[in-house]
Amino acid sequence: MQILSTIGWTDYQLLDTGDQRRLERFGKYLLDRPDPQAIWQKKHPDFWPKADAVFVSDKNNKGFWQKNSVPEKWIISYQDLRFFGKLSPFKHTGIFGEQVLNWQWLQEKLASWQKPLKILNLFAYTGIASLVCAKENAFVTHVDSSFPTIAWAKENASLSKIPSDKIRWINEDASKFVEREKRRNSVYDGIIMDPPVYGHGPNKEVWDFPKHFPKLLQTCIDILSPNPLFVLVNTYAVSSSAIMLNNLFLDHFSNTQGKTEYGELAIQEADSERLLSTGIFARWSR
Repeated sequence: MQILSTIGWTDYQLLDTGDQRRLERFGKYLLDRPDPQAIWQKKHPDFWPKADAVFVSDKNNKGFWQKNSVPEKWIISYQDLRFFGKLSPFKHTGIFGEQVLNWQWLQEKLASWQKPLKILNLFAYTGIASLVCAKENAFVTHVDSSFPTIAWAKENASLSKIPSDKIRWINEDASKFVEREKRRNSVYDGIIMDPPVYGHGPNKEVWDFPKHFPKLLQTCIDILSPNPLFVLVNTYAVSSSAIMLNNLFLDHFSNTQGKTEYGELAIQEADSERLLSTGIFARWSR
């Protein structure tokens, strides 16, 4: 079990947490939004009034942003990639700061192979992992059930000057797509998954993590190439520990050459050692 923690990068920092909130910098904007697990005290109460936008809930428990000078979208950079941050109605920005740890891991894995690889990114959201892989000369199939989110990911790819033939965009339910790829005998050298706890596909398909994820993982294993490079899974708000993901990986990879890692992803506050846990992960690689 590992805790992988980051202090972010040039365009992202976690400045403070507490009172069930988090204060972060995305580019030049400070955002104050809920985080139910941050039940401890704030270290820097004087930072919070400087926020450019605050996510609040009304009396009907519906959330919205109160913002000062934050535009509809703004550019954030990671190395030579650029992508848009936006204030979504669900308190997110399209960017998860802790994922820099997985982006770095993907870069290292892909750089170790000289031939172009086929990568499948499921529940791919705004597509930064897809951009990372495409920049490393991989061919990416990007799958998400939300058409607006795919449009956002396409904007990010264009902003990062990713060639159009590097990413294939699929607006479909992840399970249905993988089942069809299996029937077609399609194979991939690496698979990335970021499944939610619950969700719906474009045709009202229901996704329930405990019920559907084991089968999806099995089907993904079935469409790996004969010499695959990696499988990466991370997820949020699941009421199980990373041990659950590791046990599933042991079902499939215990007799396979390679290395399995699992644990929590966390963000370290900018000027302290305090960590904010953000999700769980498991990853296997050669």
